[in-house]
Amino acid sequence: MMTAEAGAAANTVAAYRSDLTLASQILDGGLVEADADALAILANGWSALSRSTVGRKSASLRRFFAFLADERHRADDPGQALPRPGTARALPRILSHADVDRLFAEIATRAARDPLDPNDLRLSALFELLYGSGLRATELVSLPRNAVHPDRPFLILRGKGGRERLVPISDRARAAVAVWRTHVAADRLWLFPSGKSHLSRIRLYQIVKALAAEAGIPPDRVSPHVLRHAFATHLLAGGADLRALQSMLGHADIATTEIYTHVDSSRLVELVNTRHPLSDLPPR
Repeated sequence: MMTAEAGAAANTVAAYRSDLTLASQILDGGLVEADADALAILANGWSALSRSTVGRKSASLRRFFAFLADERHRADDPGQALPRPGTARALPRILSHADVDRLFAEIATRAARDPLDPNDLRLSALFELLYGSGLRATELVSLPRNAVHPDRPFLILRGKGGRERLVPISDRARAAVAVWRTHVAADRLWLFPSGKSHLSRIRLYQIVKALAAEAGIPPDRVSPHVLRHAFATHLLAGGADLRALQSMLGHADIATTEIYTHVDSSRLVELVNTRHPLSDLPPR
């Protein structure tokens, strides 16, 4: 149902499967017959978890029990007894322009080595697309071999929830991809192949963190998603329109995009000091 009817992404389905499997194990395989008391036992075991994790687990179970009720596998729906901890958002971790410069300086150093390692060309293409276009990790590693055209400054992606969006691709990114693609066999399906499939998200995380360490940045500060945050924050600081940013990031709700307005507080202060009608009047 999650795949065929709700159009959920593979990562969402995997998360639901994990949550339901763990809940079933705690209840000794009695999840389908669980009542409100049994669900209270589950909820009590989540006390040490973050609000976002509890919210996700509750949502998975509520969806599951709603499905059971809809399909008449049980007459009631006990899911309403599960906690709803709220959806407070933590501010995203970001990188400064100096941090990004250090990452790309390290990539340039590696690309200048003799003999050249093709993996360094792949690294350049990966980072240009991560920071230059704000792609999600899954979107990046699963790009088809010919997704990025040398004469077309955008690509069309199908992201979360099956939603299509148009993503601008910088000249730098297109150039880096073009160089890397010469090392990818013409019969390969993916731009970043690995074995019989494409580069995994886990391997991408490892590559990103390894480069951060080489650039002198603590690896725990850098991830593919942090580079996506940096793309958004730096664009907003440069004057990008919030609606345009929402479209580029593929956010269904602009409230998700608005989190970046809280991150870039210095720009907001500057706007008040320079654009407010009273900004030119002397203080009393």
